[in-house]
Amino acid sequence: MAEIVLEKSPEPARLKVYIGAAPGVGKTYEMLNDAHLMRQQGIDVVIGLVESHGRKETEAQIRDLEIVPQKIIPYRNVNLKEMDVDAILARHPDTVIVDELAHTNVPGSKNRKRYEDVLELLDSGINVMTAVNIQHLETLNDAVSRSANTTIRETVPDSFLKRADEVVNVDVTVEELRSRLRQGKIYAPEKVEQSLANFFRKGNLNMLRELSLRTTAEQVSNRAAEYRRTQGLEQAPIPEKVMVCLSTRPGTERLLRVGARIAGRLATNWYAVYVNRPDDKGHSDPEAYHRLEEYMRMARDLGAKVVSLTDRNVSDALIRFAQQENISHVVFGQSVRSRWDILLRGSVLNRFLSEVRDVTVQVVPMQKPLRHA
Repeated sequence: MAEIVLEKSPEPARLKVYIGAAPGVGKTYEMLNDAHLMRQQGIDVVIGLVESHGRKETEAQIRDLEIVPQKIIPYRNVNLKEMDVDAILARHPDTVIVDELAHTNVPGSKNRKRYEDVLELLDSGINVMTAVNIQHLETLNDAVSRSANTTIRETVPDSFLKRADEVVNVDVTVEELRSRLRQGKIYAPEKVEQSLANFFRKGNLNMLRELSLRTTAEQVSNRAAEYRRTQGLEQAPIPEKVMVCLSTRPGTERLLRVGARIAGRLATNWYAVYVNRPDDKGHSDPEAYHRLEEYMRMARDLGAKVVSLTDRNVSDALIRFAQQENISHVVFGQSVRSRWDILLRGSVLNRFLSEVRDVTVQVVPMQKPLRHA
């Protein structure tokens, strides 16, 4: 009688993320050190991309690790280098190191963002080790912008971090980090004083360090809770549900970050909901329509389920959806209308609060954007 052999399905590729409070804490150095230990254990590990930023200790740490050559991409009459995703896929190592996770790729690259490159590598069965600074997490963008008085342009959706199998917080004290900066180990000497007075201020670094520690702890807690649920070690509670009320107003991205952050703490799914009025004639405001499309794209990137409703009355639609889906947390944007206008026309928020019970409502101020770095 012929023996039947059942092949085991391959395990999904693993993602390890090294998080730090700021540049210079040693994320890349730590990642390379772990890569050497893996290599000693016979694991096939290569460098897809490492940014040393001229730091001698980091460059020395590469040593004899195999480096997959970068790809040359012509852009505006110059040749720029990017990580060669296809070459890594062809080489297909067990593990690849991908630095500077939040990087935006040169136009003409295979993917728009480097974290999308990483997702492609993971989908192909290659384990990835990568590094990112805490200020590049999308939902922390507003908090960092307020503290550092600048806008962080390059971000990574928090849903990417949820994909991680392991998150390592690379931590040093604020004094040690500022000392490294003064010694020229982070930036060129001409940038030191300006950095000490701005991004590397003690208050800002303390906040970033706390965010980094809390985010890592939250990730560990969520993974542990998920394990207990899947192993039947505890009864799964009734899940919380989060809803963000979308609008076309500038600044709505702040609502999405808040909603994603709440959903992350609750380890739950969430909705981004927009109400179309039937009498809106073909999106007469192109700029508003474009903003709405961007908000919906951002919501999906942050892990939301985007829901588009149609109703003559916005309040009715939001109330009905919240009640049908048993929403427990709702995020509204603060109205910029005058009190007289609200008295005449009514307020969606006030109507919602009067009709829906046992729901936590958070109202987010729609602040003007800060200056860009």
